[in-house]
Amino acid sequence: MAPSKSQFATLDKSGKEIKTVGFERFGFDCEVPLDVVRSIYLNPHYVRSANSTSPKPGEQSTEDSNSNAIYYPDTQSISYTTLTRFPPVKLLAPEKRKRVLVTGGAGFVGSHLVDRLMLLGHEVTVLDNFFTGSKTTVGHWVGHPNFELVRHDVVEPYMTECDQIYHLACPASPPHYQFNSIKTVKTSFMGTLNMLGLAKRTKARFLITSTSEVYGDPEVHPQPEDYWGHVNPIGIRACYDEGKRVAETLTYGYHRQNGVDVRVARIFNTYGPRMNPLDGRVVSNFIMQALRGEDMTIYGDGKQTRSFQFIHDLVDGLIALMNSDETRPVNIGNSDEFTIGEFAELVREIVEKVQREDGTPARHRVQIVYKPMPQDDPQKRRPDTTRARQVLDWQPRWSVRMGLEEMVRYYKTKMEEGSI
Repeated sequence: MAPSKSQFATLDKSGKEIKTVGFERFGFDCEVPLDVVRSIYLNPHYVRSANSTSPKPGEQSTEDSNSNAIYYPDTQSISYTTLTRFPPVKLLAPEKRKRVLVTGGAGFVGSHLVDRLMLLGHEVTVLDNFFTGSKTTVGHWVGHPNFELVRHDVVEPYMTECDQIYHLACPASPPHYQFNSIKTVKTSFMGTLNMLGLAKRTKARFLITSTSEVYGDPEVHPQPEDYWGHVNPIGIRACYDEGKRVAETLTYGYHRQNGVDVRVARIFNTYGPRMNPLDGRVVSNFIMQALRGEDMTIYGDGKQTRSFQFIHDLVDGLIALMNSDETRPVNIGNSDEFTIGEFAELVREIVEKVQREDGTPARHRVQIVYKPMPQDDPQKRRPDTTRARQVLDWQPRWSVRMGLEEMVRYYKTKMEEGSI
């Protein structure tokens, strides 16, 4: 079961306690208490076991209001019920309430963005074909009068009325985007084309989540936005790398030719709760292996570097960019750089710390093992975030250590309740 709010404090890079996420920028207030955001994902969706005592009719449950399903550990089955109460959202005046479309909104990043926009009181429509996303990530909003969930593939046109479009739809982890490389390219090209067409018709502001992969295996370090990249156009990662590059090309084509109001966010490695534990990315791989007591696998010699940002920092950056006047591409990432070897040791240390604090220490210390490097895996990856600091007044607040603790607690809880 997840720790209560009082059991651990969350400190930012300067050592100050983080009590809220978000801020007010450019006339758009996206600040929400951390405890409110955390209660949505850190408390399990179903925590009551078959042996626990249910509240009597008319009694208020002391458990989370969304925890209305029962888990039966003996048969590893779940009895779901409908939600009785939604998380509280701000009551906005109609003129302040935005109609927001989020494509890929049931994915890892999308679901956290949807949580924030809903808590802020806006009307949110999620489009997702559930190839990598899941209904469970946004299930706590289904039925809310401000929320709509639509099963739809952005490769096909979609018509609605909206003020802002966050275009996130596309598989993002190598195993997922390489599973059907042609589909990945189609999603990047046709999906972006369709959403830009919708933005043109509705005069909505359009933000596309591009990626640090547009820089390929970079020859410039760290990578500024005006670096054009070093990409293999026919490699196994090209369906994603080049797909996102052509999506940016389309975005600026609509901006110059049709006057569409566009924003381009180049996202660097991001981690956090709700990341698919089986998506093959390094953070989820390391944490799941360590929690299961398995060897932690490093591909290559472990000297390649990455920089990791926590999901709440990314959502802050996306909302700030959407509501700013900046139309150039903006890197959103954390400049704290680790070798993969150092990162594996940090994950192992934090998993052991959380296990000790929860009274479930591991029986043995997991080992770190090395395997061959995949093709076209970049050796260095770190953003130059000067533009984000200057034009958005944004920089990451969460240290890698604090973000990892949050994610380890989330995965550990999910494993204990039987959902992963």
